[in-house]
Amino acid sequence: MRLALREMLRRPGRFTVAVGMLTLLAVLLLLLGGLLDGLATGSTGAVRAQEGELLTFSATSRDSFVRSQIGADTRTEVAAVPGVRSTSGLGVTLVGARVQGREEFENAAVWGYEGGVRGVPAPPPAGEAWVDRRLEAAGARVGGTLRLGPTGVPVRIRGFVDDTSYLLQAGVWVTPSEWRRVTATVRPDRILPPGSFQVLSVDVASGADPARVAAAIDRATRVDGADTTSTLTKQAAIDAIPGVTSQRSTFTSIINTTLLVAAVVVALFFALLTLERTALYGVLKAIGASSTQIVRGLFVQAVVVAAIALVIAEVLTLGLGAVIPREVPLLLEPSRAVTSAISVLVAALAGSAISVRRIIRIDPATAIGGGA
Repeated sequence: MRLALREMLRRPGRFTVAVGMLTLLAVLLLLLGGLLDGLATGSTGAVRAQEGELLTFSATSRDSFVRSQIGADTRTEVAAVPGVRSTSGLGVTLVGARVQGREEFENAAVWGYEGGVRGVPAPPPAGEAWVDRRLEAAGARVGGTLRLGPTGVPVRIRGFVDDTSYLLQAGVWVTPSEWRRVTATVRPDRILPPGSFQVLSVDVASGADPARVAAAIDRATRVDGADTTSTLTKQAAIDAIPGVTSQRSTFTSIINTTLLVAAVVVALFFALLTLERTALYGVLKAIGASSTQIVRGLFVQAVVVAAIALVIAEVLTLGLGAVIPREVPLLLEPSRAVTSAISVLVAALAGSAISVRRIIRIDPATAIGGGA
């Protein structure tokens, strides 16, 4: 092990190519993970913030907020189902929002809610809103005015909330009546009657099984044997958001491919290095070194190469994150960095393990004779 580290200190240039290649792959891995996290967080924040364990949509909506409609009578039936502690109405309208003092539009999701949203206080007074902090970067300030939709419905910013965006659009949280007023100017065809909402957030009683309660809700609201509601767990509702599942699948495939390439790069590098060192390994075995000791040194070098590459990649990624435009949904989370680091280290060890068989099969006499 000490011999392996001494070689790296005395001949660092030999390992430069491997470090450089792994650094580029690690940067790619971190950026891909950051984009995946940014897209997922920016698309699902408002749904993740719901305190209710279940979300009830209309059966014909295909689990879409904007297509769903739950009437007051249906809500009464849902509230009466055993295991349901409370229900809270939700509605959302996607609009353009202009920050006071600016002409360009920002993307916003206006939510009408009755409460039960984690991190968002109770509904504000009429004409005011809790606004996702994403709009702070666009110049929004507490006490300032947002103008929503093409007619510029004004709402005063009462305060900021975090991680409540939906489909990469900043959440603007208002009373149900204020939401209906905004909807009337943007999508008059989507206006719902008083007492109706697009979706119900359902809080399950303590000890009740959410999956069973969801099935009971859909049974209780059937009409002539046909379902009128579709009740999902919060995670299932998140997966039903357009693009979330496909984004996760696509980015995961690319990340796994990048890790495979990293393992191949390390494998090729150490295979060539082992071939070059065949005579040296033969000498080491001749003077008493075991294959286990030599392999251990190889693994140490692989880990050090990967660790150096990861440190450089982290610095480069943070630098890129600082200059990438805010419109790019990049979220660099420490947890993602740790996961990526572990993955790269495992890939490096797996790649270097390809050379183990060659090292074990080295015969001192043949290797030394071949080297001579």
